[in-house]
Amino acid sequence: MDYSYESEQTKFMREFLEKNPNIQEKRMAARSIWWDKDLNKEDQKRFKESTVPHKPYAYFGAQSDD
Repeated sequence: MDYSYESEQTKFMREFLEKNPNIQEKRMAARSIWWDKDLNKEDQKRFKESTVPHKPYAYFGAQSDD
């Protein structure tokens, strides 16, 4: 099997990152804004305690009067 195929998107990204090495630092900084958060135990506890139980979907939880 030939594994040498590289999509145009992958090739573009590889070449772009080779030409602009500073972009990787910006990518990691942008990622940390949304994804790489420190976990706060107190906030997690409050979040878990404040959740409201979901009601079942109307068609699956309803009783029919037939």
